[in-house]
Amino acid sequence: MARRVTQQDIARMTGVSQATVSLVLNGRDDGDVRIAPETRDRVLEAIRTTGYVADPIARRLAEKHNRILGVFTYESVFPAGMGDFYHPFLVGIEECAERVGCDLLLFTSAPVVDGRRRIFHQDNRLRLADGCILLGQWLDPAELARLLAEGQPFVSVGRRDDAGGPVPYVGADYPGATAAQVRAAVALGHRRLVYVGEGDTGPESHADRWRGFAEAAGPEGSRLAGPDLDAVLAEEKTCVFVEEFADGVALAQHAAERGLRVPEDLSIVALGDPTRSAPTDLDFTGFRIPRREMGWQAVEVLSAVLEGRPGEQRILPCEPVAGCTLAVARA
Repeated sequence: MARRVTQQDIARMTGVSQATVSLVLNGRDDGDVRIAPETRDRVLEAIRTTGYVADPIARRLAEKHNRILGVFTYESVFPAGMGDFYHPFLVGIEECAERVGCDLLLFTSAPVVDGRRRIFHQDNRLRLADGCILLGQWLDPAELARLLAEGQPFVSVGRRDDAGGPVPYVGADYPGATAAQVRAAVALGHRRLVYVGEGDTGPESHADRWRGFAEAAGPEGSRLAGPDLDAVLAEEKTCVFVEEFADGVALAQHAAERGLRVPEDLSIVALGDPTRSAPTDLDFTGFRIPRREMGWQAVEVLSAVLEGRPGEQRILPCEPVAGCTLAVARA
C-alpha cells in the first residue's frame, strides 16, 4: 500500500518549510511572516497533484475544532409523519454546513425519559461536536439552562426565552404572520373568529401564534383546545384559525359530513405547515414556515458562536399562502 503523503513531503517537493505548508493549509499567515502568492500557489499545486489529505487529528489540535456540528432532535425526524416537517430544516442545515466546510453528527443515542429525549445522560457525546443545533417543538428549559451554564455552544431552531439566559436561536415570526391572516379575514367581513390549539399553554411556537391571533382578533376572538365543529357552530364562528394543519383537515372533513362547504359556509386558516400526516385535496389559506432558511441560518449563527462572537437571536418572516379556504364571511 502506498505511503501516506505528509506535510514534510509537500515541504520537500516545494522547497519550503513545513510551517509554511501548515500556514497555507490553514489559509492564514503567521505574525510578520507573509507568504508570497507564487509560493502559496506552488504549495497548493503540490497538494492537488499528490492528493494530500490533512490529518484530521492534527487539524483539530491546531484549530481547536473538529469542524463537526451536532444536530440533536427532541422528536424523531425520520418516521414518515414527522419526516416531512423536519426535512426542510435538515436540508438547510446540510447545505450551510457544506458551505462552511463542516460535517454533521446526528445524535441518536439519547434516551427517552417520560416520552421525551434528553440531551444529558451518562453516555452523553455532545462534546464530540464543536457545537450543536437543537431541533424540536418542545425543548427542555432545564437542559438549555445547563448548556448555557456549561458554556457549550448551541443554537436553537425556534425561539426560546425560558432558559434563564439569552439562548441563541433562529425562529419564525409567528405573531406577525398570524396577525396578518386575522386582518385578512376581518377585511372579508369575519368578526366571529376562533383559534384552535394549545395557545399559551403549548411551546413557544404555539404561544407566539396565539399571541398574534389574540392581539389582532381582540375581544371577538376565542380559543378551543381541539377541532370541535359542534363548538364552532354553537358559537356561530365564521372563520377558524388552526394551530396544527391536521386540525384544519379534520374540521374540513367534519364540515363536509354535515353538508357544509369550505370556505363558503366556514373559512379555515392554517397557521403553518403540517407537523404530522394529514392528506387533503384542499389548498389551505395560511402561511409557510421558512424551514429551510431557518436551518441554514442556524448553522450561520452557530459558526459565529464558535468564532467567539455573541450568539444571535434571529426572527425570519413567514410566507403567506393565498389558498382557497378563506372567503367572504357568510351572512
